Amino acid sequence: MLSKGNCSSKEPPFQTIPSPGKRIYIKKKRKMKNGLLIFSAPSGSGKSTIVNWLMKEHPELKLAFSISCTSRAPRGTEQNGVEYFFLSPEEFKAKIEADEFLEYEEVYQDRFYGTLKSQVENQLAKGESVIFDVDVKGGVNIKKFYGERALSIFVQPPSVEELRRRLVGRNTDAPEVIEQRLAKASYELTFAPQFDHVVVNDDLEKAQQEVYQLVKTFLDAE
Repeated sequence: MLSKGNCSSKEPPFQTIPSPGKRIYIKKKRKMKNGLLIFSAPSGSGKSTIVNWLMKEHPELKLAFSISCTSRAPRGTEQNGVEYFFLSPEEFKAKIEADEFLEYEEVYQDRFYGTLKSQVENQLAKGESVIFDVDVKGGVNIKKFYGERALSIFVQPPSVEELRRRLVGRNTDAPEVIEQRLAKASYELTFAPQFDHVVVNDDLEKAQQEVYQLVKTFLDAE
């Protein structure tokens, strides 16, 4: 005979409610899995705005950033260990030599971006769903590494002219840097077919809802 409180460790998928003459079964809500979510886009496409909205408005998804490393200087109010880990080019190159990155890219001379393996491993161990807010090459490489464990989403601007307007409006880059970004954007757009889904950000609210549905469906899947 089982002692009081000694029962199977596995909970049944249904909860029974006693009722005169019959039992009523209520299906228990299944817990979301934790997963890997990859977001990439040309600079100025609204990727980070969408990701930040998703994390703020939907805490039930239990999302957490995989904080990338970069060798560029902080912009505006950016803080080390929050938006990025800010390294010197020499420090970044040392970590490359030590094989500490899941992925990395030198997007311009001595301007690196990359994702530390240890950062991802620690967050997965805690049961978090990890968001990668990365450049297009990084997004493709991470998807190849994790396969079906990851969902990759490419956020696309409605046009190059709209992208120019957004970059100028940010008021964070010099004109020559903006021109570099626009030239690079045309190349980055060619990577879109390698992602699981493409979301065109011509209406921010619509794009946010589309991304939410994609993420929720992925995390709800068996």
